Amino acid sequence: MRHLTQTSALALLLAAPFAGGALAADLSIVAGSTGNDLQVLREELDQYQEKSGNKVDIVSMPSSTTDQFAQYRLWLSAQNQDIDVYWTDVIWAPQLAEHFVDLSGPLAEEMKQNIPQIVQSQTVDGKLVAAPMYTDAPALYYRKDLLDKHGKKVPETWTELEQTAKEVMDAERAGGASDQFWGFVFQGAAYEGLTCDALEWIKSNGGGQIISPDGEITVNNEKAAQILDKAKGWVGTIAPPGVLAYQEEESRGVWQTGNAVFMRNWPYAYSLSQAEDSAVKGKFDATTLPRGEGGESGAATLGGWNLAVSNYSQDQDAAIDLVKFLISPEIQKKRAIENSKLPTIASIYDDPDVKENAPLIAKWKDVVLNAVPRPSAPTKGDYNEVSKEFWSAVHETLSGTGSAEKNLAVLEKKLKRLRGRGW
Repeated sequence: MRHLTQTSALALLLAAPFAGGALAADLSIVAGSTGNDLQVLREELDQYQEKSGNKVDIVSMPSSTTDQFAQYRLWLSAQNQDIDVYWTDVIWAPQLAEHFVDLSGPLAEEMKQNIPQIVQSQTVDGKLVAAPMYTDAPALYYRKDLLDKHGKKVPETWTELEQTAKEVMDAERAGGASDQFWGFVFQGAAYEGLTCDALEWIKSNGGGQIISPDGEITVNNEKAAQILDKAKGWVGTIAPPGVLAYQEEESRGVWQTGNAVFMRNWPYAYSLSQAEDSAVKGKFDATTLPRGEGGESGAATLGGWNLAVSNYSQDQDAAIDLVKFLISPEIQKKRAIENSKLPTIASIYDDPDVKENAPLIAKWKDVVLNAVPRPSAPTKGDYNEVSKEFWSAVHETLSGTGSAEKNLAVLEKKLKRLRGRGW
């Protein structure tokens, strides 16, 4: 009997086998816990159990992707047989490829429906390491009611956002809002989420992608330093000082209680912000992220989650069957409408039901097709260390420990040492 953590007593009840039949397989899937992800997954697994007769348990993880990756690597290095399916971040394929089953054969037909660059992001040396479950590209959430109230337009540049956030915040506080009402919240903690936010700032300002696709270190440049110094100026003025410890859920908490004009976050926050108990229900909208001065467009980091089958699973065929179910067009469509998850299948964006019931999804197709990847491919197995060095340099800048120019120069030296390993 496997000794695995359950999400709740209710999950145990829901996961019980249907009456009258023996279990074909007893599977486990490990997944993170941002927003209502685990609740949604449990509902999908209940459908799968009824359809297949297989039992599936969830092993829940913390919301921090950095913590998740560390635990995954421990389990996989130990060749843990208790986990059959891993829910993986888009950046992890090159680092964990050796531990997962090649899905390119079993899922060949399914992959033909998917957006090619998303499939490519999970392919390492011809091996499909993980199957795309849903993709991600962040949005700028804004309080439409407050912009209308104060006669402001939706900002198109970071400078416009800074100015509008300050003016609306000051006016609302003068009108009776508390000093806990802020202009802008984002992900400022020292973790992978800050790599995403800062990549967007730098790329949108013409400062490149940290490391180019061919492995050249490009982050130490004037335009990158310029936008990071600008972001430093947001902390304590339009953004709360505590933003330096915010991940996605902390940002959403401030926003969803009605205490921010703008928020940078992923699409999952859209449906949650429209919940009945949300203070911003019916008062907001979302648009593309701002650009830097002179930039042609904003930049949205390519995110997304995938499903990988462990080499050490004792039920690989059943695990692959579970993956097929969770990446199917029917489940992706349902996930898009009910939970604002961006499909990896292009045709779903144009589905009439999706257009009617999830307008954010429909208008995000072009954003997804043009999303900016993090440099996991060129840095291969060293990506996590590269990202940690980058987010640390950015966090020091935002915290006031050194200028962006100084911190990026130090970062470049550290990245050159890492590159000496062979990427």
